[in-house]
Amino acid sequence: MRARALVVDDDRAVRFTLRGFLEDEGVEVEEATDGESALERLRQQTFDLVITDLRMPRLDGMELLRRAQGISPKPHIVLVTAHGSERHAVEAMKLGALDYFRKPFNEQEILGVVRRAIATIELKTENEQLRGEVNLLHSLVFVSRAMSDLAVLIQRVARRNVTVLITGETGTGKERVAEAVVRASARANARFVRFNCASLSADLAEAELFGHARGAFSGAVRARAGLFREADRGTLLLDEVGELSLDTQAKLLRVIQSGEIRPVGEDRTEHVDVRLIAATHRDLAAMAAGGRFREDLFYRLNVVTLHVPALRERPEDIPVLARHFLSQASARFALPPVEISAEIITRLTAYAWPGNVRELENSLERAAVMSADGTLDPTLLPDPAAPALLEPTPMKFKERVSAYERSLIAAALETAQGNQSEAARLLDLSRATLQDKLKRHGFGS
Repeated sequence: MRARALVVDDDRAVRFTLRGFLEDEGVEVEEATDGESALERLRQQTFDLVITDLRMPRLDGMELLRRAQGISPKPHIVLVTAHGSERHAVEAMKLGALDYFRKPFNEQEILGVVRRAIATIELKTENEQLRGEVNLLHSLVFVSRAMSDLAVLIQRVARRNVTVLITGETGTGKERVAEAVVRASARANARFVRFNCASLSADLAEAELFGHARGAFSGAVRARAGLFREADRGTLLLDEVGELSLDTQAKLLRVIQSGEIRPVGEDRTEHVDVRLIAATHRDLAAMAAGGRFREDLFYRLNVVTLHVPALRERPEDIPVLARHFLSQASARFALPPVEISAEIITRLTAYAWPGNVRELENSLERAAVMSADGTLDPTLLPDPAAPALLEPTPMKFKERVSAYERSLIAAALETAQGNQSEAARLLDLSRATLQDKLKRHGFGS
């Protein structure tokens, strides 16, 4: 991921100069004209680095530094000082500033400070990625860059007590991602309650979520606390949140806004402290535009979005997933270890997997049970040449070609046990061409 920087200065020429230096170093840059607008941007977006002038209208750089200490994740801050204000710079360093440089600018001094800041950010990102991958690997098996990037985002947002919306096609592992968020959060040791919003009718879903009094409706022979009260001080996962009725959505919105629930059949309200995670395979923005999902609820849920990529978008994960699922099947059904050949890997990576990881797991489990002598029968697996009639989001021609090319590269690397020269030979490519394709398709970390 590219580092993101916010340049704060009331002088347009200074902002232009700093933007140029940062962009030359590969940093994504945004600008603010004073400390007040910078603070507002920091509250709305995540920045790795802030370079701010010391003296500005409305809110100066020193006060911006003080207030930014309470923002999570906290950005690294570099101050720009005028000649003679080194005393302020030293004070800023004591308050947590990463570094400073002086006006008028010296190009080498700026570059030195910027490069040190980027190196610090990259080290922090690497540590986040490592912690995030270790955390996510408790729930999911992967080697792809796409999932590593997702692991970093999980690590960043988990400890912030914000609502998280997890999106992705059916079978991608959204619930497992929710587990990873909870595991990395400050509520890891509190209750984690799950509810499938598609499992009950509107009336029953409301009673299940918010609780009900005895006799509140037919069949309510005893009072029920409800899932929000069960999850108090913990986390509640609303899986397939797009399936809630509009009436239940309205009541859910009130709970999010007020932090209070009203059980069905009761007049009293009760305060709850619950972190919400919502998951869906639907396009909630499109549903909101069509009147099938409340727009205000969508914005309340969509504070942070974590998107789980489809399996066809990360074919390099298929070989490791296949071995994992076959090992599980052998243990579950007392089968001998199941061999998986290069032919099988090629077949698996060439298939579109419309049902994603769940379909892969089910297919391999079935094939393991029905195969003889510990050798997987390829005819028991989906045929890559067969049309994926149930594919939920049809890919355009170029996307299909790209996905197929990635699958061939993943299979060759698997056969070559990661040796790029051997993989290039198997694909009848030069090593340079293969390396270019590896970079283009995002293989590796």
